[in-house]
Amino acid sequence: MIFSTQISAIGPEVDSLLENGVLILFAEGAPPELAEVSVLHKVKKATTEAPTVGSILTIGKESTKITAVGPAAWKKVVDMGHVVINFNGASAAERPGEICAAAIDHAAVLKNLQPGFIISIG
Repeated sequence: MIFSTQISAIGPEVDSLLENGVLILFAEGAPPELAEVSVLHKVKKATTEAPTVGSILTIGKESTKITAVGPAAWKKVVDMGHVVINFNGASAAERPGEICAAAIDHAAVLKNLQPGFIISIG
């Protein structure tokens, strides 16, 4: 396990972003304008070693594989608890701060975005 965090709140705009395959995580204490579009969380564990292609991303009971990691993405996770996850299955991240993962079922993931649920990468 290289990353584990507990969801503390879900911004009101998360659902619409997730419908488009994007999930934004931000550590507790994010500015209000970022909190509106983010899943706020409290990091339990974040190693300095970035995930690799094929690592498993789990949100509650839903899982998918990571397909790409932008060059700046993991540093932002470790430093600020912030990352953009794009469920587009891309083999290369379009933005340096992005993690790409295989497509997911929007409705199933949304059910697992609840305060107290765990998001992990391992």
